[in-house]
Amino acid sequence: MRTSALVLAVVFMAGLVASPALLQESGPMGPSPYDVVDEWMTPFADDGYAWGSHPGVAIDSPNRIFVIQRGEFRLPDPLPSEFSGFVGSIGLNALRPEGARVWKNCIFIVDSNGDLVETWDQWDHLFEGSNGPHKIRISPYDSERRIWVVHETGHQVFAFSNDGSELLMTLGEKDVAGNDDSHFGRPQDVAFMPDGRILVADGLDNSRVVMFDPEGTYITHFGEKGTGRGEFDGVHAVATSADGRIYVADRSNGRIQVFNETTRAAAWYHPNIAPIGVWPDFDFPNDIIINGYNVWIADNQPPKIVRTDLNGNREYTWDIAGEGPGQYRELHQFAVDGDGNLYGADNVMGRTLKFVPKADANPANLIRMQESAAGSNP
Repeated sequence: MRTSALVLAVVFMAGLVASPALLQESGPMGPSPYDVVDEWMTPFADDGYAWGSHPGVAIDSPNRIFVIQRGEFRLPDPLPSEFSGFVGSIGLNALRPEGARVWKNCIFIVDSNGDLVETWDQWDHLFEGSNGPHKIRISPYDSERRIWVVHETGHQVFAFSNDGSELLMTLGEKDVAGNDDSHFGRPQDVAFMPDGRILVADGLDNSRVVMFDPEGTYITHFGEKGTGRGEFDGVHAVATSADGRIYVADRSNGRIQVFNETTRAAAWYHPNIAPIGVWPDFDFPNDIIINGYNVWIADNQPPKIVRTDLNGNREYTWDIAGEGPGQYRELHQFAVDGDGNLYGADNVMGRTLKFVPKADANPANLIRMQESAAGSNP
């Protein structure tokens, strides 16, 4: 009896840790379960300008879609005839404006048809002289639906009121890097625990995750630079599941790591946080979505979307690499709305695309909203 119990325990723990031998399998690959909406977003920049790099997208509702950009891009004159509304269409890299950037409309909102609803140009000054906003989030657990924006090279994270009228919270000190309890080193992302605690992916310099209470008071952090279990090399994304697990895109190490909170955490790592899974063999993972029993990863060398189970076993992958309709040079952040539509921001091409589920798509391959968030998104 004791032997059987021991075997079961070992099998269970192996599932949590997700054996690298299993995870090296690429899993099934196939076509995208989505159709792209052609020319979805309507350009709105002044004559002679286009969107800059699009690093992030977040959904407040199907008719209130937030997009961030790293300023606008001054177009060449004369303008090549191939131009179709975004700088990638004429072979330019939106991440390399080389003097062609203007700090306009860094945060804007479009509706389900891609038409402009409003711009938050009152906050453009926060990003001047930097590389612009990096990611944008809305907590699924926040009844106020605050808008969180990460400012990488400013070493800050902002929380705005849902209508953009107020800057409610600022984490970090402007243009001051550090690794103490009030400074960041190029933060990359922000996520939220079900009880309202805040997690900051900190980041490219510090390689740690920092936890704050709902009011922004430092609680703790975990991780440091390295290649070992629980160590990071470039924390580019952080996400949480409804059961409180923490998923981290350890980008330069090419892996996803999973953590949980426990009173029995290993003393060698952290008093209350334990590393419970290492999922290797990713290539530049930029973003993570979690819902139900699946984890979705935006992997980027080459760009593709990977679906895994909660143990990291790959269940489906589709290729999105390219410069044509529905393709990406770099999928930096993606999001899904309450109607099942998928949105993805391309950092390099300078555009955000919308996808709708194919009529004959396998429902298992469609990305869904986190169940806890579904009721708060009309």
